[in-house]
Amino acid sequence: MIAYDTRLGKVEISEEYLAKLIGHEVTSCFGVVGMVPTKGKQKIYNRFSKSDLADKGIKVTANGEGLSVEIHIIVTYGININAIAVSITEKVKHIVMDNTGLDVKKVTVKIDGIKE
Repeated sequence: MIAYDTRLGKVEISEEYLAKLIGHEVTSCFGVVGMVPTKGKQKIYNRFSKSDLADKGIKVTANGEGLSVEIHIIVTYGININAIAVSITEKVKHIVMDNTGLDVKKVTVKIDGIKE
């Protein structure tokens, strides 16, 4: 849980919520074919299920200065990888700030595959 205090009380946001929020935004980016599961339970679920998880391939951690997000994706062949990474980074920072008010300090985009 990520918690912070406001003048009205304490706000708690789960990492799973943030991962799903970010996952929906990342999969809508141009050039992103899909997400790659990173956690053990995601890999197991992915083997037995045909449905796609929104939080697949996303790891959100909170530290003293803000949020850190790690994203594992598969991209389309021939697309500028740097442009995709910059686009994803800006979208993630924007969507998290708009929906939660939390500041994202670091976004790491890892390209785990290229698909034609």
